[in-house]
Amino acid sequence: MSAVDLLTFGEAMVSLRAAGPLATGAALSMHLAGAESNVAVGLARLGHRAAWVGRVSTDEFGEYVLRHLRAEGVGVDGVTRDAERQTGLMFLEQRSADLTRVQYYRAGSAGSALRVDDLRAPLAAGARMLHLTGITPALSDSAREATEWAAKTAAAAGIPVCLDVNYRARLWSREAARAVLTPLAAYASTVVASADELDLVGEPGADESTTVAELFGRGVTTVLVKLGADGARAHTRTGVAHAGVLPVTAVDTVGAGDAFTAGYLSGWFDGLDLPDRLRRAATVAAFAVSTRGDCEGLPRRAELSLLDGHEAGSVLR
Repeated sequence: MSAVDLLTFGEAMVSLRAAGPLATGAALSMHLAGAESNVAVGLARLGHRAAWVGRVSTDEFGEYVLRHLRAEGVGVDGVTRDAERQTGLMFLEQRSADLTRVQYYRAGSAGSALRVDDLRAPLAAGARMLHLTGITPALSDSAREATEWAAKTAAAAGIPVCLDVNYRARLWSREAARAVLTPLAAYASTVVASADELDLVGEPGADESTTVAELFGRGVTTVLVKLGADGARAHTRTGVAHAGVLPVTAVDTVGAGDAFTAGYLSGWFDGLDLPDRLRRAATVAAFAVSTRGDCEGLPRRAELSLLDGHEAGSVLR
């Protein structure tokens, strides 16, 4: 393995999607899912060197995960194959035009068995940025230990760490998440969170400005707050910047936050200033929400300007 732009790790799963209620036998389509792998795919499509690390079963679903990531240009040399556990699955049903319901089948999966030794060689190979999320430490004790070790080791080696809170209520309580993520954030240079997640890296009930100030005091340099349809705010030590969303027709919001993070980190790798990083983040997120699937709609670099100046229903001939 050699140094990459982005190194990330976690659990990649197979997502089985239904356009209607699962209980009525709606047809399923198969997709790659996983917050960290979504970010890796987003960066690879934009021309950056991205590697994903995790444990993948030797079952057919595990083969699908690796085949998909390789096809996207994501490095998987550090992946561990696990013959004793199955690949995690998630089912998504479009219950109404505005509501998607998710069910997980990931307990005891190969991905949840992640441990420190799985990350030693990939991290030693070097990276310009380590990206991690609050999902991985919620999977198991060994995954939590691996996440904490990676964050601490990267920070000590001078590798910037990006932490996306990505809270999942079905994996752990807010109290349990806060107990792990608050100290973990001290190793990060960039923290990403939705407005309702931000207090999971600070004091319970604290407002945004208080939590941001606390994070700055612990060494964080940038705090990105995702605001859904209202865009995002970026807090730095020099002030606050706001980015709106691009006007597109949203058909699937699953993976939008990962797309935003991928766009922001792409801008960081390219040396863009903060407004342009936020603009790229909003652009990548717009592509993601206007296409079904976690990462299918993510743009390639040549497509970043595709949404500029085109009205709804435009056809490019």
